[in-house]
This record gives sequence, C-alpha cells and structure tokens, in this order.
Amino acid sequence: MNVTKVVDAKGLACPMPIVKTKKAMNELESGQVLEIHTTDKGAKNDLTAWAKSGGHELLKLEEEDKVLKFWIKKG
Repeated sequence: MNVTKVVDAKGLACPMPIVKTKKAMNELESGQVLEIHTTDKGAKNDLTAWAKSGGHELLKLEEEDKVLKFWIKKG
C-alpha cells in the first residue's frame, strides 16, 4: 500500500484523532492514502463513520500493541 502521509494521534482523546485526520486529509489529493495511528478505542467507530460520511474509503484497520492503525483513501 502506498501511504502518502502518516498521522500520529497516539495518546489523544476524542475528538483530537478526528481533528488531526481531517486536517491531514485536506492536504491530500483524491486517491492518496492516509495512515492514522491512535490509542483512542472510540476512534474505531468514529473514524470509520467519518470516512464513510466524507466519501473516503477505509482500506484497512488493524490493532497492534493497543494501537489502532487505519488506512483511509481520500475520495
């Protein structure tokens, strides 16, 4: 997977992971991939819903050592 940008939102509580993701996504071109790392468990639902409502595609979600990693393709 060709990741364009990585957002480190570890240790941040809601809504900061979404805020940082939205800001980073605004800097990308359509079709580029954003990778987000967060420790906020609520982000699983929040980022999934945010991506869908924004017309973006959640490519992958995995959890590794209590860190949630998302790959979202800009719509």
